[in-house]
Amino acid sequence: MLGETSLNALLRGLSPTLNPGEYVFCTVSDERVLQGTRPLGSFQEREGLTVILERPQADRLQLPYTYVAAWITISIHSALEAVGLTAALSTALAQAGISCNVVAGFYHDHLFVSAADGSRALQVLRELAAQ
Repeated sequence: MLGETSLNALLRGLSPTLNPGEYVFCTVSDERVLQGTRPLGSFQEREGLTVILERPQADRLQLPYTYVAAWITISIHSALEAVGLTAALSTALAQAGISCNVVAGFYHDHLFVSAADGSRALQVLRELAAQ
């Protein structure tokens, strides 16, 4: 199944969902410190491996973090080559004073916003979809 590329269709069909829990971004120099814990996401950078973990997992592993996030999934299947979706989402959230970290999966985009802003960010995104 191919993902949607039309920005108008993507925005109309956002259907954002706030996932339960709190999530953190950590960096590790050796993935063995994860002790078999499977991160929600990861990205290899020159400085180390960035991992996205549920907060209790990071606490159990005694990994430091500075940012506690809520996780919002954009439920429409967006194509990786779609143009403008990330910009539209981040602009709407920025105008509301909400920082946003975007992770693109094969099927969906995932937004990490401050845990304190999760519900408000969900409302902003629902209003964007309704416009």
